This record gives sequence, C-alpha cells and structure tokens, in this order.
Amino acid sequence: MVFLNGSFLPLEQAKVSVLDRGFIFGDGVYELIPVYSRAPFRMDGHLARLERSLAAVGIRNPYARKKWREVILGLVERQPWQDQAVYLQVTRGVARRDHAFPEDVEPTVFAMSNPLVNPPAELVDKGAVAVSAVDNRWLRCDIKSISLIGNVLLRQVSAAVGAAETILFRDGMLTEASASNVFVVKNGLVLSPPKSNLILPGITYDVVVEIAAELKIAVEFRDVREAEVRAADELWVTSSSKEILAVVELDGKPVGDGRPGPVFRRAWQGYQEFKRRVMRKESVPA
Repeated sequence: MVFLNGSFLPLEQAKVSVLDRGFIFGDGVYELIPVYSRAPFRMDGHLARLERSLAAVGIRNPYARKKWREVILGLVERQPWQDQAVYLQVTRGVARRDHAFPEDVEPTVFAMSNPLVNPPAELVDKGAVAVSAVDNRWLRCDIKSISLIGNVLLRQVSAAVGAAETILFRDGMLTEASASNVFVVKNGLVLSPPKSNLILPGITYDVVVEIAAELKIAVEFRDVREAEVRAADELWVTSSSKEILAVVELDGKPVGDGRPGPVFRRAWQGYQEFKRRVMRKESVPA
C-alpha cells in the first residue's frame, strides 16, 4: 500500500500525471524516515526538515504536522515489516510545462514504505570500500530535493567499481558523500564539516554527535581538508540506512590500518545501544 493525494491504495493503482512538475522538472522535495519496531524515529525532526525544504523551494506545505503524522502512521500500519523506511515526496503539482511557478496548483503528495535494510554484520565488521570524486553538485545541497541526478551520477562512480560510497571534495575540502554524511577521526578526535548549504543536515548525523557526547568522544566541526581525510586514522559514513559504517579503503589505499578503528567501534556500539534504548521505545506524539 502507498499513499497518494489523500488516499491509501495499492501501488499498482497509484497514478501521477506526466505533466506533474516532479516528472518534468524534478520540482519537488522528499524525506525519508526510519521506523523501528513500527515507531517512526524523530518524526518531528524529519517533518521539520521537510518543512524547511518546502519553504526553500517555495512549495506550499499541503498538510499540518498532525495530518503528516496520520499519513506516516497509517502507512506504517499497512505494511508487514517491523522496521521500515518511509519515503515522503511533495512536488509542486500538475501544470503545463513552463519554468515559472504555476499559480493555484495543488501539490502532489506521495508516500510509500519499504523494509529498512541496514549494512550486514560482515560489512560492519570488515569495513567498507569507498572512492572519491569532485563534488560538482549545485550549491543548495541542504535542500532535500528530488532533483538528485548529481548524487546519482556520483554514487554510480562508486557503484561501478563495487564500492559502498563516493566521498566528495569541493575546492580541496570535504563536503559529504553521495548519499551519506562523513566523519573523520585523527588522534582520537572526530572531525566533520559544519552544516552549511553544501551539506544535507542529516538526522543520523545529529544522533552520532549526541552519542559521541554521551561517550565523551571529542567532536570538532570545521572545514576538513582533503589531505586530512586521506591521512585519517578512521573514516565513517552515516545515514538512516547505513547507520554508522567504517570506510577502511579510499581510492585503493587503506584508511589507517585498513580496519574499522577503536573510535568507530565505540560509536557503533553506542549507536546500537541507543537504538535499543531510544529508537525502539520512542513514543509517537498523538
């Protein structure tokens, strides 16, 4: 079952006009909410990010928070899986093809849910391989836009060689990865670029920072040079689906000693404990 413009219906019955601006222009935004034991994690945080994205591109938010919660919970209830990934998408709507915003157009709202798939235990234990590329995307990466061709092309750079991610550099500085945020560890200190228009503000990014604080792992937010990344003791990527994943090889060269490091191990274990203690028991606002 999926949700489309006010109704829950089977996926095969969900139809959108070919004149929808999401199809024609990629004119829309999206959000992805992880669900643990049928409880959406930080739903208000995700909805706040959706609201920011909508406001940034000038699309009217079609629903109040209460209605969004009803849609999300209704979708979760209709799926057979305990752990899910709820995808929300809002486009500007259906109109004749013209770059300028149409007037009096109703946004198109679509939502679906799939099983939440986390990295297998073997990958967590051994670590992942990544490659690097120049970050040639637009300058508003903080907007969770459905216009993801830049990310798609950059992710394909790593997919084509069997790597898990593409680490991105812009003007000699680390930004993020093609579908993840990035943390660097040197001499026990965790480094990460600060949130900006060049980086998507990740919910998992925030969780990792909170867990590091609980574990008294020092974290510093500042510009991180490409040379620092290549000389790092540890390199992590984080996202809702990857959680925290160690990168042990970058562009064919080992990161640190080529194994997931001790700071990663502590952070990963802390994340699993946080997931058991908070994510699977978090109450859902009425």
